[in-house]
Amino acid sequence: MNDVFARDPNDLLYSPDTRGALAGFTRGEDTGVLEAAAAVRVAARSLDQLRAHGTDSRGLSPGALDLLIRLSSAEANIKDLAASAGVSSRNVTGLVDTLERAGHAVRVPDPRDRRSVLVRITDDGRTWLEEFRRPSQLAMAALFRGFTAAETTQLRHLCLRLAENQQHLARYLEDR
Repeated sequence: MNDVFARDPNDLLYSPDTRGALAGFTRGEDTGVLEAAAAVRVAARSLDQLRAHGTDSRGLSPGALDLLIRLSSAEANIKDLAASAGVSSRNVTGLVDTLERAGHAVRVPDPRDRRSVLVRITDDGRTWLEEFRRPSQLAMAALFRGFTAAETTQLRHLCLRLAENQQHLARYLEDR
C-alpha cells in the first residue's frame, strides 16, 4: 500500500489501494470495518515512525520513553510498570536496563518488600524528559493540526473502544 489517499463523495478520506484490495478479499461485501482497521494501522505506523524519529535521535526507544514518562510521576516495580505499559515484565526489565545505562533511571530496594526492587527516575532522566517535552508537544500539535479539541477527544475514545473490544474478544477466545 502506498498510502495515497482520496476523498469519497462525503469528502472523507480513504485509501483507494486498500479499498480495492479489500473489495477482492470480501468478494464484494462491505469493506467498512476492514478499511477502518487498515486506517488505524496506517495511523499507528505514522505515529510510531514520528515517535521513533524523535526518541532515536535522542538515544532512547519509544518503549524506554514510555517507561521514563511513567517513572516521572512515581517510582514503581517492574511488574507494575509492565502492567501499566501493557508489556511483559521481561520487556520492561530490558527497557529499565537501557534507562539505567543511560543514567535516566536507577533500581533501588523496595522498603516494603526486601525481595523486590523499585525503579526510580534520576535527575538526568528528568532533565532528558524536560528537553524532550517541548519538541514532542510541537510535533503532536503539527500532527493533529486542524483537529478540534472535540475531535481529538473523540479519536481517543474511539481508539480506546477498539482496544477495549479487542480485550473482550481476547478473553472470549481464551475461554473457548
